[in-house]
Amino acid sequence: MDSQTSQTPQVPQQPHTFQVDLRGLVDLLSHHLYSSPKVYLRELLQNAVDAITARRAEQPDAPARVRLYAENGTLRVEDSGVGLTEADVHSLLATIGRSSKRAEGLQEARSDFLGQFGIGLLACFVVAERIRVVSRSARTPDAPPVEWTASDDGSYEVRTLPPDARPEPGTTVHLVARAGAGEWLTPERVLRLARDFGSLLPYDVRVGDEAVTDLPAPWDRPYPSPATRRVALARHCHDLFGFTPLDSIELNVPLAGIRGVAYVLPSAVSPAQRATHRVHLKGMLLTERAEQLLPDWAFFVRCVLDTDSLRPTASRESLYEDETLAAVREALGERIRSWLTGLAAGDPERLAAFLSVHHLGVKSLARHDTDMLRTMLPWLPFETTDGRLSLEEFAQRHPVVHFTRTVEEYRQVAPIASAQGVGVVNGGYTYDSDLVEALPSVRPGTVVSELDADTVTAHMDLVDPAEELALAGFLAAARARLDPLGCDVVLRAFRPLSVPALHLDDRDARHEQARAAAEDRADDLWAGILGSLRGSAPRARLVLNHLNPLVRRIGALGDPDLIGTATESLYGQALLMAQRPLRPADSALLNRAFMGLLEWATNGEEGP
Repeated sequence: MDSQTSQTPQVPQQPHTFQVDLRGLVDLLSHHLYSSPKVYLRELLQNAVDAITARRAEQPDAPARVRLYAENGTLRVEDSGVGLTEADVHSLLATIGRSSKRAEGLQEARSDFLGQFGIGLLACFVVAERIRVVSRSARTPDAPPVEWTASDDGSYEVRTLPPDARPEPGTTVHLVARAGAGEWLTPERVLRLARDFGSLLPYDVRVGDEAVTDLPAPWDRPYPSPATRRVALARHCHDLFGFTPLDSIELNVPLAGIRGVAYVLPSAVSPAQRATHRVHLKGMLLTERAEQLLPDWAFFVRCVLDTDSLRPTASRESLYEDETLAAVREALGERIRSWLTGLAAGDPERLAAFLSVHHLGVKSLARHDTDMLRTMLPWLPFETTDGRLSLEEFAQRHPVVHFTRTVEEYRQVAPIASAQGVGVVNGGYTYDSDLVEALPSVRPGTVVSELDADTVTAHMDLVDPAEELALAGFLAAARARLDPLGCDVVLRAFRPLSVPALHLDDRDARHEQARAAAEDRADDLWAGILGSLRGSAPRARLVLNHLNPLVRRIGALGDPDLIGTATESLYGQALLMAQRPLRPADSALLNRAFMGLLEWATNGEEGP
């Protein structure tokens, strides 16, 4: 007998439904989905506004009003929206996750609604122990009003009411505060939250007799002059963000349904600090902490805007990262870029004031945008041996634009290079070396060269061969003392005369020093491996200034030990002058040289 036919027939299993613990779900909402209990009011406003939007889709002349009344730990919210029938109440209010926006006939218009997820009313349980909803349908005028009462234990009751219980279509929501949450339902708190969330809503919203909506938005209002507009927007920024901006930038992207304004921060901020922005969705405040709204380089502005195209996450407290948000980010970045270009062309004073604070952000943009680099070239400041100049002005003065990649390298060579007539740009600050290297692409014919120790030494005067030969014993003793440190000694004549010695190295020399130090500390195995990596990198060099009187006196000494001690002192002083970090060997050398000089000074010619 076939084994398959011998098997017992399978009995179809009845499907089971999930059982929801409402108390646990409320805890999940309050501690994980929503950032604060205050979102309960946003959800109530959202439901009311969506209900009005649904009714007006069918009855364009229908009233559009929302009223909130708070007293004694209770809140009542009335709207003139589409309302619900008894069947709607059972289908929608009692089923978690189901939204009226998915109802038949409204699916195609769902983009007009603020809410999309069908969990909004549950947010009220974060502050309320009981919710009572009284509603009358505008679609079924003959249907009686219906009452739905729910408790935070998961139970609810539904009953129909006499027609006079609610004569007009719409919905009224009653909340009773849970223990410890009464502060969220006080009149003052409700008014403040309603204005924060709903100031840009398109309908008449009031808390008692106090208006909540304030339209048109500040950036959409007509003003007598640009100066008046600037003052009004600066006041709006101060009220909203707490600072007076350097300037304001209009953000208008019609294709994405975006209107708003970007405010320029009055003080410098770190590029690593993520700016947060205030985003309204169809008039309702979505978030005060949107981080991905602008390109990374635009960290010097804070935005407030209203949109009807961006998608919210389930909590409606942040934006969903998708292609639309990426396109909006690029479009808003282009608006800020155009503002900068406009300042460069027509208002250099305001541009200079802006760059004095936020040049880092513009440099970040110019690093990847050739047109912006070309536009900003006469304005962006750089530290140079000629002072703080733009690259354009510096390139006009020097046939070769030399630059260093680190601040330490610049500090080593700046005084000497300046005295020798060599122009150097400090490329050690963020983005600066990248911009200097990009200079030929926007200024054809410009020669850019990274400054190294050989270039600096080549611009110094050679010492007369006879004089250098006479100092051969002195140089041999100095080189012998610094050789264990991986440093050569060179004699040159340079200005200023006050500098006795200059320590020069480059990245390759520092890498070799680091490798040698690691080799000394390693065990035999690693020492062998590191030794095999030894290359032919140039060594650091201590350039002694033959024109300096102190160097001349040290060169006349006859005691090799004293010459070595003096050379170590010059080496340490040159490191300190360059503000270079000291290795343990350098610190030990400085201490040894200091003690040696003290002993020589206290013992006189007899020596230590």
